[in-house]
Amino acid sequence: MKESKGIIYVLGHKNPDTDSIVSAMAYAALRNALGDSEYRAGRLGLVSDETKLVLERFGFEPPEYVKDLRAQLRDLDYDTPPCLNKGATVSRAWSLLHSDEGIGVLPIINDDGTLYGMASIGDVATYNMESCEDPYLHEVPLFNLLGAIEGKVRNKAGRGADVDSIKGEVLIALPQSRENLLFSNRDSIVICGEQPEMVRRALDIGVNCVIVCQAELDQSIYEIPTDTCIISTPMGPVRTARMLYQATQMSKLCADQDPVKFHLDDYVDDVRATMLKSRYRSYPILDENERVAGTLSRYHILHHRKKQVVLVDHNEISQSVNGLDQAEIIGIIDHHRLADIQTTNPVFVRNEPVGSTTTIIAAMYQARGVMPSERMAGLMAAAILSDTVIFKSPTCTQLDREIAARLARIANVSLEELGKEIFSASYGESKPVPELVSSDLKQFHIAGHTLAVSQITCVDSDAMLDRQDEFMEYLEDLRMKNSYEFAVLMVTDILREGSLLLCAGSSEAIHQAFNVPGEDNAFFLPGVISRKKQVIPMLSAIWG
Repeated sequence: MKESKGIIYVLGHKNPDTDSIVSAMAYAALRNALGDSEYRAGRLGLVSDETKLVLERFGFEPPEYVKDLRAQLRDLDYDTPPCLNKGATVSRAWSLLHSDEGIGVLPIINDDGTLYGMASIGDVATYNMESCEDPYLHEVPLFNLLGAIEGKVRNKAGRGADVDSIKGEVLIALPQSRENLLFSNRDSIVICGEQPEMVRRALDIGVNCVIVCQAELDQSIYEIPTDTCIISTPMGPVRTARMLYQATQMSKLCADQDPVKFHLDDYVDDVRATMLKSRYRSYPILDENERVAGTLSRYHILHHRKKQVVLVDHNEISQSVNGLDQAEIIGIIDHHRLADIQTTNPVFVRNEPVGSTTTIIAAMYQARGVMPSERMAGLMAAAILSDTVIFKSPTCTQLDREIAARLARIANVSLEELGKEIFSASYGESKPVPELVSSDLKQFHIAGHTLAVSQITCVDSDAMLDRQDEFMEYLEDLRMKNSYEFAVLMVTDILREGSLLLCAGSSEAIHQAFNVPGEDNAFFLPGVISRKKQVIPMLSAIWG
């Protein structure tokens, strides 16, 4: 079954914080409530302890993880021809291949829906031509054979439980006067007309099967004790001979195949490279259970639609989803500086200088006359509290406070108690340093300089500072591995209302930006809480 092609992903940034996760969920919920399309929230990394607490507090599951937005086969309008069971006949396959729908290739499947092989018009035509050169019919189920020639078993031999298939060299019986051309091989299927003596000869020899065409023989012939199956058919001998081969099971045609196959989650770029190494007309596509989902041709690869995405809480390529260049951006909702993302078409952009992207989206709910559910309102209020550091961040505005208060009333929660609950949560002092640093790490490109700034917000920074040497060692490794000019960790203490900055690499720009004397790579900046509004703008000013 094809996945819906109307899905629009709503994605925050890599190493997502609570605002990034919640704003994606809230915007997707808003658009779905308005019935615009099928919007689906996603995330680009692990969910932090704080975000887990908030989601669980209001009864939500984390959004699905989105690895990248490169085009996959599931995004294509691939063909979905009927699938034939391997036990179906060549006749049935030929009928489908010549249908008005223009089906060129049929997937042949096992009983459980998994792929057995592929059959094209050319495969069937080749089989028919080979049957002319070698008129031997390999084992064909009696049931299939009777259906193909509209036949009827006339003696006891064919009705026995031990006769379930027919095989042998197919012969159309000639007049008895031509002794040199008469059949003599027991491993034969003899086709004749109203020729009782010919039938008796076949029974005497003990051939595998006799097919009587357009004739009715004396009943005494059908009662002769024999292991030969006698069948009557209303068809003529020539057509009967051809239809015998049409009764062959498709498993015989596909027995030696090892077709090139793909899966729904395969990326179009990878599939295209594989296709260039082969010349097949069509390729099977399998789902996650290895069942056939459809077929793919080169035409589909050349005409694929891009995945659509709305970006929230960021507009910088380095922070966005992998494969964004292969997707179609249809909207950006953010509260950060304008960065380097470009679009091929005009898109909806809403960027406001507020403390939280969720604030912007909550205002959109209000403007569209949609009231969020009690649970969603509580979730959105928590995101605003998180991103504004309980309204203490310099990025916080009056709008953030007003929107959060409205959401709190809908959710019937106390902002003060909710804020304490969020920031009193354990920040995992015992967690590995790489996990702590990467949980909220962002990469920036400023005036030719590349740097990374991570932030840990807590109510007691002393426990974090006990591991200062570990942090510095990891930051240096991170800097060297990614060729950053420097890597910074902000340990932001809400109660002290400031941040300790740990810097790996040249800290000269940091010292200049914040007028900090000396060459220490660790120093406290009182009043500095916001990475977005107090750190990045200062560095941008230093570098022009």
